[in-house]
Amino acid sequence: MPELPEVETTLRGVEPYVKHEHIQRIIVRNPNLRWPVSEQVMALSNVLVVDIIRRGKYIILEFDSGAILIHLGMSGNLRVVSASQPVEKHDHVDFVMASDKVIRFNDPRRFGCILWANEWREHALISHLGLEPLTDEFTADYLYRRSKGKKTSIKQFIMNGKLVVGVGNIYANEALFLSGISPKRAAGRVSLARMEVLARNIKAVLTAAIAQGGTTLKDFVNSDGSPGYFKQQLSVYGRTGKACKHCGAVLEEIRQNNRSSVYCSTCQT
Repeated sequence: MPELPEVETTLRGVEPYVKHEHIQRIIVRNPNLRWPVSEQVMALSNVLVVDIIRRGKYIILEFDSGAILIHLGMSGNLRVVSASQPVEKHDHVDFVMASDKVIRFNDPRRFGCILWANEWREHALISHLGLEPLTDEFTADYLYRRSKGKKTSIKQFIMNGKLVVGVGNIYANEALFLSGISPKRAAGRVSLARMEVLARNIKAVLTAAIAQGGTTLKDFVNSDGSPGYFKQQLSVYGRTGKACKHCGAVLEEIRQNNRSSVYCSTCQT
């Protein structure tokens, strides 16, 4: 599933072709995504994109009259292609720009969405989201205050989208490893000093993944169709049974909330 770095990478790829540019029309070949493509979206023509931003894992196209919310779902991607590029299977929606470019939405599993919002910040899919992890507001103090008394595991805690957005399973594994914190430790039993390290590493892991173009595991491609490369940098995720890069111990795997947690029981306590 595309996570925050993949979505941010996608946004940066399409932004030069979208921001302050006109969408001539929107071609919807299959409206049946996770939710049907909004009728307001299908009716748009010759509209200026005032801005394109990311909030959590949503890409938002802002217009004077409202906004389009795009979520890539489990397997979706946005690619910049020429208007003459042949349509492929699962190419469900085209944003036809005034230039010779098309922003093409492909989603094999159709768990993504393309929805209209008059006020996107108040939309039910957006309004409950927590802090952005790459902002100054996301600090160890914030994590420590919110974790007091929490018995839930620290891994589940930092993956809670109502607390902080975009810390997906891959990046939670990596940040906890770099911080020396066991994914099984109760969030309320992580000291402020260790939260300082964790907050710093969450930012570092996400920033590094964005710089590398995201993580390719199965479905993700960048806006130009190329894969992400952060997988080459992973320390624990996907390395169950292999040697810890720090101490050489065998990496272990457990299931937490139906997600795999890979960790070093020697380095992470």
